[in-house]
Amino acid sequence: MEIGKLQSSNELLSVGEEILEISVISVISGMVLLAILPDFCKLGHMLKKMLVAVVLLAFSVLHAQTADPQLLAEIQKIKAIDNHSHPPKLVSVGEKDDDFDALPCDPLEPGDLPVVARPENPQFLAAWKALYGYRYDDASPDHVRELVRAKQKIMQQQDDNYSNWVLDHVGIEVELANRVAMGRGLNPQRFRWVPFDDPLLFPLNNSGVANETPDRKFFYSREEMLLKRYMKDLGLNGMPAALDQYLSQVVTPALEAQKRQGAVAIKFEAAYLRSLDFGPVPADPAAALGDAQRTYSRFITGGIPAKPEYVRLQDYLLRYIAHEAGRLGLAVHFHTGFGCGTYFILAGANPVLLESLFNDPTLRKTNFVMLHGGAGPFSQQAAYLLAKPNVYADFSEQTWLTSSRKLSEVLRDWLESFPEKILFGTDLYPNTPEINWEEVGWQTSQSAREALAIALTGMMQDGEITRARALELARMALHDNATKLYGLQTH
Repeated sequence: MEIGKLQSSNELLSVGEEILEISVISVISGMVLLAILPDFCKLGHMLKKMLVAVVLLAFSVLHAQTADPQLLAEIQKIKAIDNHSHPPKLVSVGEKDDDFDALPCDPLEPGDLPVVARPENPQFLAAWKALYGYRYDDASPDHVRELVRAKQKIMQQQDDNYSNWVLDHVGIEVELANRVAMGRGLNPQRFRWVPFDDPLLFPLNNSGVANETPDRKFFYSREEMLLKRYMKDLGLNGMPAALDQYLSQVVTPALEAQKRQGAVAIKFEAAYLRSLDFGPVPADPAAALGDAQRTYSRFITGGIPAKPEYVRLQDYLLRYIAHEAGRLGLAVHFHTGFGCGTYFILAGANPVLLESLFNDPTLRKTNFVMLHGGAGPFSQQAAYLLAKPNVYADFSEQTWLTSSRKLSEVLRDWLESFPEKILFGTDLYPNTPEINWEEVGWQTSQSAREALAIALTGMMQDGEITRARALELARMALHDNATKLYGLQTH
């Protein structure tokens, strides 16, 4: 179609779409869009104005995808509060750390990594240079061996201070450490404990639900092991015979012990074990309690409960734990969105399923955090759940699941909705000697800052916020919102 012969608005829109696509290529290559419009001067005045508007739109879209350099530089200076991570403790030769996650994914059937998390991501090369002075632009075996030696040298020099050294170089002031227990090198002033409390939900025989997937069979065995460990720590040798005794002798004492030992929140990985749908707000609390008591008493000494009645018991226990957490000033974290394992049931990890908890009037003194913000298909739904007065979301995991550009789109939605509820997180974890928690922490921190800068740049360009407000929003997401939520005393 020749542009000089346009006759209708439909034709104009069609060409406009073509121009939008071509203009993107033109901007990237430095060419002028008019080079493809030899008949531009033949158009009527109105058509010219409309075509110019389309061109300007194309330019603005591209421009909004690039972070304002000055803003990004200021964001890079902010010392962050990491809302979610799995840092390892320092170990001696021959020692192993199994406490970095209650449900580790390593033993599961192998699956493909997201592109961003793969070793060939050039951000890991940049991490080596920033952290360890890596001198090369490749990852040849000889060069990587040199890197590992350099890393080991710094670890030896820093000794028990090494984990603090990593946080300093990654730009993190305080990190919430999601672990079964803390350990050597995890300074409680820099690493705040977030223990796991899923084991408290599953006091009965779990064989009826554990066999639903191969992954869950392994995960339930871990939860059973941890429940025994928690009870041993409380000095208990066996399960109480009645539900009220289980609550008073196991659940509440476990939560109070975690609080005394420095916990600022508790974590549920329930989406790996069951759906996040914990049932409606009980219309008759006494009836819900009676039902839970009967199921517990009937099966605590043996037998396999039917799934519906066991799920109702779990629902009751979850609400009890959440209420106790609120009483103790502990936030409640939930894994939401994408999860590891080739048998992970994504539909059960939708944060919308948690809405009945968020709407429970008896739980309004409990703060909830949607970890990963519904990473993957549910991030937009998570944005609207932030309207609840006691609900927050972090964008951990999204920092290594998607590109900075894609993450910036999520963050802009959140920033334009409820910016006071947004929390930064890395979801860093132990990995290989070459690309370990240090490199993951650096990569995720950089991606988060770049994504924030891109989102805020677009908002500035669209006249939604000033530069001063953009920097304020960045500080809120990276630092201030978390300090308020957890009552942290920081510098």
